[in-house]
Amino acid sequence: MAVLEQTPPVVAQPSPARPKKGFRKYWHLYAAISPFYLIFLGFGLFPVGFSLYLSFHRWDGLGSMEWAGLSQYQYLLSDSDFWNSIGNTVAIWALATFPMIFLAMITAVMLNSAVRFKGLYRVAYFLPNVTSVVAIAIVFGSIFATNNGMVNAVLEGVGLDQVAWLNTPWGIKVTIAALMTWQWTGYNAIIFLAGLQTIPSDLYEAARMDGAGPVQTFFRITLPLLRPTLLFVLVVSTVTGLQSFSEPQVLLQTSSNDSTFAGGPGHSGQTMVLYFFQQTFDNNDFGYGAAVAWGIFLVVVLFSIINWRLVQRRGE
Repeated sequence: MAVLEQTPPVVAQPSPARPKKGFRKYWHLYAAISPFYLIFLGFGLFPVGFSLYLSFHRWDGLGSMEWAGLSQYQYLLSDSDFWNSIGNTVAIWALATFPMIFLAMITAVMLNSAVRFKGLYRVAYFLPNVTSVVAIAIVFGSIFATNNGMVNAVLEGVGLDQVAWLNTPWGIKVTIAALMTWQWTGYNAIIFLAGLQTIPSDLYEAARMDGAGPVQTFFRITLPLLRPTLLFVLVVSTVTGLQSFSEPQVLLQTSSNDSTFAGGPGHSGQTMVLYFFQQTFDNNDFGYGAAVAWGIFLVVVLFSIINWRLVQRRGE
């Protein structure tokens, strides 16, 4: 008689716990980083979106908004004062940026070759960048003053005539450019110095063994390997230079007795951001001011792309 095999009883296994979803599992981490995003949403993203919405309306800041459509952008394209501010800004940017980059690179090379007091030199060159722009503008207003100014005193000392720096269109641009060059040269020199210190010293030793001089070493080794740093400095200088505001505002206001200040004689010191400030807060035309702000944004983006493409093309 066959013996039937008894199968062991089946024990029910407990079902595995369902994994928590991503947000429920890491909610405390999201909560920890949420203040940054909330602040960015309230003080960064929302103002940008509201300014775009405002640019399609007419608003004096107090009454109700009036829909304007694209009329303010159409007027912006034909606004001679806006185009004049673009020309002034580009001229000042060119007068300030290219000498500043040259001086910053030379200063960085000298700092990189210094043996003693490197830290002291870095702090000294960085100080102009952290000094108040208002204070710098007041000092430069005294230096470039027509009467009793230091620059004119030097010109008279070498037998040249005085120059009305703050009363002529080209003199205003040169003065603002000199102020910006003094302010940013040390900062960019520190950036270039950081780039120089990433270049292996073996390359310079091999170049010296091959008979390369300092000029050849600079153009064949230093400058090509500094191209990423140069691109960064050029783009940042473009963004900051095309948004110059405090320099012409304080410099020309302190040198003028005209209460209806508008960028100096012939509006020659009226930059794009200064024009935006005047339209928005002096004329209380917040809608058109928002349209001007978006026009400035497009100009800055366009020049940044052009600079980036030029540097990249030379590197290829």
